[in-house]
Amino acid sequence: MQQSLTAKKILLSAEALFAEQGFAETTMREITGAAKVNLAAVNYHFGSKKGLIAAVAEKYITPLMSDLQGLLIERQADEKGGTITSEELLEMLMRTLLKLGKARQFALPVFMRLLELIYMKNQEELRDAILTRYRGSFSVFTELLRKDSPVMTDEEFFWRLHFLMGSIIFTLSNFQTLVAIEMREYERAAEIELTLHRMIPVLVAGLQARPEHTPFTRL
Repeated sequence: MQQSLTAKKILLSAEALFAEQGFAETTMREITGAAKVNLAAVNYHFGSKKGLIAAVAEKYITPLMSDLQGLLIERQADEKGGTITSEELLEMLMRTLLKLGKARQFALPVFMRLLELIYMKNQEELRDAILTRYRGSFSVFTELLRKDSPVMTDEEFFWRLHFLMGSIIFTLSNFQTLVAIEMREYERAAEIELTLHRMIPVLVAGLQARPEHTPFTRL
């Protein structure tokens, strides 16, 4: 169903504040003030702040997953066939993130803050809703990633996958801060494309490392 102009205005104002401050830190008063609407309008269109966050999640995750699926289908239909390498898969993921970032002004900071929010312990409802909706789409990507990984237990792969996602989330959530630090240290600022490109070999190396069954230390 097409959104009304009021709903779009609320959503755009919320996105700008979420990108700058984060989801938990942004209040409904700030959102209504920026959108120049009253609280009743937000409740009418989105039900609550949780409903507004869910609408933001829908706006960003759905196109990203659709683009990623499209790249995977195209690659799997390639006449060369064969296993898709971890490096190729991560390149696809980075390309979808870049496309999302170029399509919408606040896309990457909002998307990364959204992923941070999903990992918080008091966000089970949001996490379950997103996992239920997008698990099938993302599982194709993770299954292909698993095929090109060393032999390891499901538990080990679970942690490596989340280490990988955590690295991406941290880097992109704090990108402006990292750029400022780089500027101070090296008098130049990184571009987002180059940063994502630099991440791929590091992430692949971590994913491909030989599983270690013996803890390196015991407390």
